[in-house]
Amino acid sequence: MTSPAPQDVLIGSDSIRLSAFLKFAGIVDSGGDAKEAIIDGYVKVNGEVERQRGRQLQVGDVVTFEGQSLRVQP
Repeated sequence: MTSPAPQDVLIGSDSIRLSAFLKFAGIVDSGGDAKEAIIDGYVKVNGEVERQRGRQLQVGDVVTFEGQSLRVQP
């Protein structure tokens, strides 16, 4: 079974912090929720578990959380 194509999320710039992206995209309700999800290893960036909430995402990066895949777009 193939996973669906990532949904594009327009961020209005060239980069964004991972925790801010999760909130901006509406995947989590608060910064605290984002921090927990990242630290607990539930968030992947480009297929790899990412535990640094300050990670700078670049255009084209794909973030996966709870079965949703979102691609960073300017």
